[in-house]
Amino acid sequence: MSIDAPRRRRGAGTVARAGGLLLVLAFLALLAYGVLTRAPDTTIDDQLVRAQTAPAPGFDLAVLADGNPGPDLTAAWRRAAADGQVNLSELRGTPVVLNFWASWCDPCRQEAPVLRRGAERWRERGVLFVGLDMQDVTEDARAFLREYRLDFPQVRDPTNDTARRWGATGIPETFFIGADGRVVGHVIGTVSREQLDGGARAALAGRPQTTARGGEQRPTR
Repeated sequence: MSIDAPRRRRGAGTVARAGGLLLVLAFLALLAYGVLTRAPDTTIDDQLVRAQTAPAPGFDLAVLADGNPGPDLTAAWRRAAADGQVNLSELRGTPVVLNFWASWCDPCRQEAPVLRRGAERWRERGVLFVGLDMQDVTEDARAFLREYRLDFPQVRDPTNDTARRWGATGIPETFFIGADGRVVGHVIGTVSREQLDGGARAALAGRPQTTARGGEQRPTR
């Protein structure tokens, strides 16, 4: 045997170990990237905990149902929804209550009557309620709206991309947006009448509230 053979074997082993280490590092890097890209954004809650408003993340989503925005808000909604899509920036100048939901979410069913009555109270005062149906089948979502008589405007995201940008970790979650397009409040889980009214008042005034814990919710799929 050549005296160089052991050296060659040691060299080959070193290369193999180095290659294995690189593969492990590459896997860990991909894993970290996947976690970061799928993790919800915490910007809104980070700002609200400091008693500061946060810029509302934009979206451009298909209209699920036009509903009844309210007497003073119908023209603004129709302009925004004229092409079958609604961009949140098109609603600037209007206080908005944005509710994330899905038909397969049991807590969303418990919350639906609270939202229906809240929309009826606040549309007369110039607050626009918008539902954002996510990770859902269109016909199931429309059946849900009919069953619970939710007649305020609705948009639809078949994925959970919008929810992640808003920092929603489950459904339902409700965000309150001032007329200047900044988030002033956030309720995680089913929202109570008191939380809904407080958030709508904050949206009208542009006054920040801290993030609040509501009732039950379901994790996003």
